[in-house]
Amino acid sequence: MFKKILIANRGEIACRVIKTARKMGIATVAIYSDADRQALHVEMADEAVHIGPPPANQSYIVIDKVMAAIQQTGAEAVHPGYGFLSENPKFAQALDAAGVAFIGPPVKAIEAMGDKITSKKIAQEAGVSTVPGYMGLIADADEAVKISGEIGYPVMIKASAGGGGKGMRIAWNDQEAREGFQSSKNEAASSFGDDRIFIEKFVTQPRHIEIQVLCDAHGNGIYLGERECSIQRRNQKVVEEAPSPFLDEATRKAMGDQAVALAKAVGYTSAGTVEFIVDGDKNFYFLEMNTRLQVEHPVTELITGVDLVEEMIRIANGEPLRLSQDDVKLNGWAIENRLYAEDPYRNFLPSIGRLSRYRPPAEVVEETHVVRNDTGVYEGGEISMYYDPMIAKLCTWAPTRGEAIEHMRNALDGFELEGIGHNLPFLSAVMDHPKFVSGDMTTAFIAEEYPEGFDGVELPVEALRKIAASAAAMHRVAEIRRTRISGRMDNHERQVGDDWAVTLQGQRFDVKVSADPGGSSVRFADGTVHRVTSNWTPGDQLAEIDADGETLVLKVGKISGGFRIRSRGADLKVHVRTPRQADLAELMPEKLPPDTSKLLLCPMPGLIVKVDVAVGDEVQEGQPLCTVEAMKMENILRAEKRAVVSKINAAAGDSLAVDEVIMEFE
Repeated sequence: MFKKILIANRGEIACRVIKTARKMGIATVAIYSDADRQALHVEMADEAVHIGPPPANQSYIVIDKVMAAIQQTGAEAVHPGYGFLSENPKFAQALDAAGVAFIGPPVKAIEAMGDKITSKKIAQEAGVSTVPGYMGLIADADEAVKISGEIGYPVMIKASAGGGGKGMRIAWNDQEAREGFQSSKNEAASSFGDDRIFIEKFVTQPRHIEIQVLCDAHGNGIYLGERECSIQRRNQKVVEEAPSPFLDEATRKAMGDQAVALAKAVGYTSAGTVEFIVDGDKNFYFLEMNTRLQVEHPVTELITGVDLVEEMIRIANGEPLRLSQDDVKLNGWAIENRLYAEDPYRNFLPSIGRLSRYRPPAEVVEETHVVRNDTGVYEGGEISMYYDPMIAKLCTWAPTRGEAIEHMRNALDGFELEGIGHNLPFLSAVMDHPKFVSGDMTTAFIAEEYPEGFDGVELPVEALRKIAASAAAMHRVAEIRRTRISGRMDNHERQVGDDWAVTLQGQRFDVKVSADPGGSSVRFADGTVHRVTSNWTPGDQLAEIDADGETLVLKVGKISGGFRIRSRGADLKVHVRTPRQADLAELMPEKLPPDTSKLLLCPMPGLIVKVDVAVGDEVQEGQPLCTVEAMKMENILRAEKRAVVSKINAAAGDSLAVDEVIMEFE
């Protein structure tokens, strides 16, 4: 077995590989850029080598720099993680030439299946059903428009070397095809060093289901069930689960057999994933093969008990598979939520900054359930603009899908994260959405269910009542604490009244709180009583409350006259006042937000790539105004209505903070 391996990656996947290597008794080497000098993967590894400036194309994807780190440390093998150099055949060739093992597939397999254009041709020749498209190289935007028209809109414009949603656009007309082609080329070049583009038909209402395969160098190959990855935004997966709630055993076997046969046809070894789109009649079409470990591999590990990273290392060491297909049993259900540094209230635009608070829920491994959190960050660490915005992958497992969802809801509610915009509220909303709960979702889920973007969750009245009861009980505890600190009376409880008015989400509840040593009984005006018990004390930012036998996990912050409470995707200002104070508060005028309709604000921290207009130009609704790049994604900002540009405050190359004014209109 290898004595030392280098991980040619960063963040949570580098940390993930280090954990398995440590379990196997293998020493690890981390590489890091200037931006990652204090990163968690650097701290976890046995050794660490600096490889350059923050941009990936000057550090992590520079083959010569990675090879120098290997030579310097004497690493015998390299695990590439995903992204970066993981599917770069030149990197695999360089390792082979240096006599260093690549913990991944052979060069020929990467070339055959890692390239989307080539893999489509091989799949077609093998008789595999594929999506209609143009597999040749596309010279320019004019040719992209012509090909798109011939295929028929909508089309998917994709980077041949792409992955993770980078270099991918959907076009519904000629203008979007032209713009999408250029943006895809730019993103592909900066992310992968390969700007080749191809175009295929965009199949509407599909489900994205993928098969995990493992193949060794001795001719053995198996599949480890499937993963449902249909909940995506910007073509990037957000929620994954295993198994799929849609497949039956016959379809699962047909897809698995086809995936293994395709892998064997190209001499594949190591872990890989064959992706399919599946229509409502369970017809499936080969989409692509990822010749690497997938981001969402933990859900497969949780339902099979197989450590995929360990199997990759053993295969690279020349060992035969330790499992046959008959040994693979799918046990229970697993769900993964990708926690991203992006603001769902701003159309999921990236957010950067320091994690002033990072307290994930405790990891649990029990017979009844599992909570797992794969992460590469820590409290006080910084989310950089240079890399993917993923913070963590939160996973739960339970015997049934319903139980796995419920454990995920509680884990999300208990995940404390402050300092940056993040998608925790959105993930909570998805876990409660009827379509997700029923398993009836497609890749169009987010576009269909949140067409105007995500603006928070409106909780049902019954949930509001329990939160109101909890807030009233917590407020009473806080008031008692306050009177004790002031030392105004010996009999402190008489200082605090029993009658309160709780307002939240536009509703008011008048309640009477009766406290006893075991908790509080909160009586509402209609006579109903909610029993609330908790060990919460003032200052705690997380409250676990038993409300009528139901566990509520609330994130609690102090605001004037009450609390900021976050639960199940809702972000609530909860005011607890005396009835008289509440009556007066209702008479106060509402403060209106400032008028920004004549300003173009930078929606995220990022770099201005180009400005498309000049002062004095008249712009029309939908017209591109400028392009902002952040976290390897290009975002075209467009005019919301007809206007005349009166002032431009930024130029190409400028780095802007969120809400900085880019331009003004008359």
